[in-house]
Amino acid sequence: MKILALCGSLRAGSLNRSALRSAAELCDPDWEFTLEPALSRLPYFDADLEQHDLPEVVAGLRQRLGAADALLIATPEYAHGTSGVLKNALEWLVGGGEMAGKPVALMSASPAATGGSRAQAWVAETLTVMDARVLPDGLLIPQATRKITDGRITDPDTLEGLRGLLTRLAESVYVPA
Repeated sequence: MKILALCGSLRAGSLNRSALRSAAELCDPDWEFTLEPALSRLPYFDADLEQHDLPEVVAGLRQRLGAADALLIATPEYAHGTSGVLKNALEWLVGGGEMAGKPVALMSASPAATGGSRAQAWVAETLTVMDARVLPDGLLIPQATRKITDGRITDPDTLEGLRGLLTRLAESVYVPA
């Protein structure tokens, strides 16, 4: 199984990047887990570019998404929504069609007590419009600064929740849309 992971934060010390790092470590050894490297290099979405001169970095992202069996997205929450970088990436993916029927799991790590629930809801709605198969129960990691140490999730309950999310994502790959 191939999982492509998108991190909505560009910060090196991002809580969401740390959560994805932990997800990669929890994956079955037979799975291929790739953290998408190109989000910071994507230009701002431009429909004219999409129609007439698709940037190579966008074409690469679309190709990697198309080749993936499932998508794992970690979104931070900014002003009750997702980050601009993740929104921009999703805008580039709308027109490609690679998201249609793709199983997607959402997670969010936040220092707030809500765990990024509003950002997850925003991303889920956007993905649903894109015809993705969004898993109904994502993973919220509230007060994440207490649960992530040295770039890894250290809280046992949170690790168990992440294992469960990965299991549900894997199971969704083998269930017809």
